[in-house]
Amino acid sequence: MLIKERKNRELFVYISQQLETEIIRIDSVSGGDIADAYRLTTKTKAYFLKINRGANAQKMTFAEKRGLETMEATKTISVPHVWLCDNFETNAFLLMDWVEKKSPSLDDYRFLAGKLAQLHQHTATNFGFSEDNFIGLLPQSNHFTEQWSEFYAQQRIMPQCRLAVKNNLLTVRDIPEKESIVDLMQRLAKDVKPSLLHGDLWGGNFVIATDGTPYLIDPAVYYGHSLVDIAMTQLFGGFRSEFYETYYQHFPKTEFHNELIQIYQLYYLLVHLNIFGSSYRSSVLSILNRYF
Repeated sequence: MLIKERKNRELFVYISQQLETEIIRIDSVSGGDIADAYRLTTKTKAYFLKINRGANAQKMTFAEKRGLETMEATKTISVPHVWLCDNFETNAFLLMDWVEKKSPSLDDYRFLAGKLAQLHQHTATNFGFSEDNFIGLLPQSNHFTEQWSEFYAQQRIMPQCRLAVKNNLLTVRDIPEKESIVDLMQRLAKDVKPSLLHGDLWGGNFVIATDGTPYLIDPAVYYGHSLVDIAMTQLFGGFRSEFYETYYQHFPKTEFHNELIQIYQLYYLLVHLNIFGSSYRSSVLSILNRYF
């Protein structure tokens, strides 16, 4: 603990030097399971500092920076601006804007939905992203692929299924063949166009600033079916009905909407199965047995 505190003090000094300003207050804040987090206050500004530790600290930190900057470049929905991203000794850190938040109103949910729809209107030639990144602690492959059905089967469902088998959380008999996933997706989502996704949009990954501006945080970005983000919002709750009513004005529901919501939730449930264990097994098997 003393070593960690010493390293943090040295990091705070380093950041102060990079900003060319004095840090007058340091407060520890909740940073989730993966990182340590602090609010750093100078005479003119407050920052959010996220320190990642462990084997993939550098890769995860720089992937988060890339995701935030990619969304910021669209000039649609807001994200915390990244001021510094660097390695420090064995750790990696990200210094961003501090966003003072409030509890969302119904109008805030409507505004969030409209801004998310604007983000989803940003497109690309193929599905994927310019680099791989992470979904939680797990690597997420993003090799550009022309067909959504192929991308979703090969780079989303199958890697998580194979990992679950390796972790003795599923059996080989439980998982579908890649071709059956491709065939299903070609039937249910044949006219999908690439949309820029947040990629991990649960209720803890958006905040409403005190002025009502919606912000997205902790992205796992790539170009995919816009409904993937919506499926994640529905998996664990935290979004009001007004959010969905507004969003569907921009992206109306299609014929196989409900089926696709479940198929897209399968990916996130597999991720949770592989990270948190067997408590998610029944939910995964329910979807696998229903569609495959």
